[in-house]
Amino acid sequence: MASLQVVEDGDDIEGEQLRNLIERIERLEEEKAVLADHVRSVYAEAKSSGFDPKIIRKVVRLRKMDPRDVDEEETLIHMYMRALGME
Repeated sequence: MASLQVVEDGDDIEGEQLRNLIERIERLEEEKAVLADHVRSVYAEAKSSGFDPKIIRKVVRLRKMDPRDVDEEETLIHMYMRALGME
């Protein structure tokens, strides 16, 4: 871990760089919260249109996955369901 030289008045370059990094992180966290609110609104809109948000979340998750991983997951689910007598 790099050591920072701290100056009493906070005018050192490392201190300013650290402050800038923290402020950027704080702005991004705020933006992330706003985006999360927008995503919740879209799920609420989907629900009011008669769609099942739980299923939409699963579809969104599956679309992010590699198709081979999706196939493997589905195979395992069916195998487990058969083992439990659910198919």
